[in-house]
Amino acid sequence: MPTERPIYLDHNATTPVDPAVFAAMRPYLEAEFGNPSSGHEYGQAAREAVEHARRQVAELLGAEPAEIVFTGGGSEADNLAICGVAFSQWDRGRHIVTTAVEHPAVLNTCRYLQRRHGFAVTVLPVDQTGLVDPDDVRRAIRDDTILVSVMHAQNEVGTVQPVAEIAVAARERGISVHTDAAQSVGKVPVRVKDLGVDLLAVAGHKVYAPKGVGALYVRSGLTLERLIHGAGHEDGRRAGTENVSGIAGLGKACALARQHLNEEASRLQGLRDELWRRLARGIPGLRLHGHPERRLPNTLNVGVPGVAGEDLLAAVPGVAASTGSACHAGRTEPSGVLLAMGLGPAEALTAVRLSLGRFTAEEDVRGAADLLIAAATRLAAAQRV
Repeated sequence: MPTERPIYLDHNATTPVDPAVFAAMRPYLEAEFGNPSSGHEYGQAAREAVEHARRQVAELLGAEPAEIVFTGGGSEADNLAICGVAFSQWDRGRHIVTTAVEHPAVLNTCRYLQRRHGFAVTVLPVDQTGLVDPDDVRRAIRDDTILVSVMHAQNEVGTVQPVAEIAVAARERGISVHTDAAQSVGKVPVRVKDLGVDLLAVAGHKVYAPKGVGALYVRSGLTLERLIHGAGHEDGRRAGTENVSGIAGLGKACALARQHLNEEASRLQGLRDELWRRLARGIPGLRLHGHPERRLPNTLNVGVPGVAGEDLLAAVPGVAASTGSACHAGRTEPSGVLLAMGLGPAEALTAVRLSLGRFTAEEDVRGAADLLIAAATRLAAAQRV
């Protein structure tokens, strides 16, 4: 007999593919298998699917279809944005401003430019809730600054950054603004005109589409140096035959997000807050990491005093969650994000990230809370012996 699977509370790491998304993908894995660059009927069907998906992504972001570039995922989108600006504006300046709580796809790309191409990178601090101060951005800008990159929502603690205010500070000086919106797209409203950004990265597997597909919004008129060379795919901005089924899935996922955004956000916030209430009642001294209000509706990052998050999750096989970013899984060192927020190493190691999703039910929240409370109580008691 099959065993019952754990309660899945790791949606910030990846989401399941929505059945409607899978249905939208399937034809392009079967009968409509053509290359979208081919001129015959098979290719035309594939090309129509790609362009339909481009419109669906653009509609969710409030962009024009021509401003959407499909990529192999969120990390590639971030790399294309940052390196694309850096190499295309090489003669204008070599200074980038970012923050200490960015995803590795941003921080490590900036470090690559610093190490191999002589760029200067200013990494701004955040406050204890994970917020960056727009005035810090304004003060960090120099005459040779070419890019400001600040994520829209932090993947570990869920804090939503004041990107629109930051964009004003940068655009006053004519500087391009990039935001990694992998965690926020589909969870909160993400409209490029409201944010005032020039570049915005999307990851398919964070929004109920498959892994291995993403998109980059590139404001009309902004020139990027391409990273992948070959034929003229994606209007010459990203070479390589398009992943038609994945792109069709991303388009459908964005259409679903646009249709259900408000009701889904409200439901998830209610479940998240109920999970916090239950855990806080059952675990003395439980700490919340991240902003108490400016936070993704699905994200709860907590710390149990004196109990390592890794140990807590190991004691609860019935709950699938993480101690932080999936990109750092398997490491037994404190989260750089939490350290940047002012937590000490010991406290940072207590962190557990619980991220809910579209298929999370009330009984999942109740069951997970009971299991986590019981395990935390056992571990705390064992330490006192």
